[in-house]
Amino acid sequence: MTTIRLHNTRTRSKEVLAPIDPGNVRMYVCGPTVYDRAHLGNARPVVVFDVLYRLLRHVHGPDHVTYVRNFTDVDDKINARSAESGRPIAEITAETTQWFLDDMAALGALEPTHMPRATQYIPQMVAMIEKLIADGFAYARDGHVLFRVRNYADYGRLSGRSVDDMIAGARVEVAPYKEDPMDFVLWKPSSEDLPGWDSPWGRGRPGWHIECSAMAYELLGDSFDIHGGGNDLMFPHHENEIAQSCCAHPEGQFARVWLHNEMLQVEGRKMSKSLGNFFTVRDLLDEGVPGEVIRFVFLSTHYRKPMDWTAEKAREAEKTLRKWYAQACQAIGRGDASLSLVAALADDLNTAGAVAELHRLSQADDVVALRHCLQFLGLMGDEVPAWAVAPDVDLSVLADRLAGARAAAMDSKNFAEVDRLKAALVAAGVEVRMGKAGVELLPGPDFDAGKLEAV
Repeated sequence: MTTIRLHNTRTRSKEVLAPIDPGNVRMYVCGPTVYDRAHLGNARPVVVFDVLYRLLRHVHGPDHVTYVRNFTDVDDKINARSAESGRPIAEITAETTQWFLDDMAALGALEPTHMPRATQYIPQMVAMIEKLIADGFAYARDGHVLFRVRNYADYGRLSGRSVDDMIAGARVEVAPYKEDPMDFVLWKPSSEDLPGWDSPWGRGRPGWHIECSAMAYELLGDSFDIHGGGNDLMFPHHENEIAQSCCAHPEGQFARVWLHNEMLQVEGRKMSKSLGNFFTVRDLLDEGVPGEVIRFVFLSTHYRKPMDWTAEKAREAEKTLRKWYAQACQAIGRGDASLSLVAALADDLNTAGAVAELHRLSQADDVVALRHCLQFLGLMGDEVPAWAVAPDVDLSVLADRLAGARAAAMDSKNFAEVDRLKAALVAAGVEVRMGKAGVELLPGPDFDAGKLEAV
């Protein structure tokens, strides 16, 4: 059996994954807060842990892996969106949850075994909070319930910081109902215009952190194998999850291995609306960037390194995938993913090494292994994606005409014919690329050969 090694954030070392129960390997990954479209950064952990899910299924068998990824559907951002739009909260979360599922499916992500919504587990959260209070790890005050951070000796072990350092280096909410500035909210009161549930502490709603602890316990037990998410969740979310889970269920270990992916940049800069480089997955898909291309760009960088999304990387990824798909079309018969590709992924999800193996298989023209490796990585289904299927038309003649028109226009300074040809090609669903190397025409997903007859 393949040995999987993963970098455990908690121990700062690469460890052999030794499942608690080899017959049921269990993984929990923090999912989205559903109030809007998923931006590109939200998609990175989905793709990272989808690859791990595929690897675990390959090694242990599809029926022996349980993957949980939650939806946070009670949150102040959702409440604010409802107030702004006048739409019911349930309508917003139902719509945005489906948006997320559709967009991630376009990136080739498999659906997890369980996708619990926080609002489905309120009673379990209340029960966990009651136990924490009874055992002295939490206290109720002014309609709030808070966790006593200093009562958990290992707090800060995941992020590698002491409680005092955290207070000095972070903005913490100072409130009259807190015994200590670092204590965090497990339950908070709700006014009549906000979502709320009856509880021993009055009508209210859960804090963010308790959601994942309660859902993980109900679906995976007091101990499970892997917990994942972006490294922006390490503190305070994951640190708080560990504290409340281990105190509520000291008989367990909560998660044995913690995996965190690095953040995403766009053209070398942090993605932000103020910089004008913020976009959603749906934005890219609607602009004609195939989901397989987005996924391939993600896989080209190791999950523990910052990933830089650039338009050039997307263009190169599309070009490479078109070449590989053309080869994969020639594959006849059954095969398996190459041992080298599986070995790369088993070494702390070395997806860059897996991509290198795809290049090797392509150069060797090993079309059967190439096809199965593309499928293993989620870059291809049973068939070549429709956008990559070459149409039954020769665009080289038109490319030569456009190149000739451009050369003539450089002398005459009259680009009317160049503009006319480009407009006609774009209207027919052809992507026009003109550079120093020449003219390249690529049929897009909306390609219509009939529209080129009059060109």
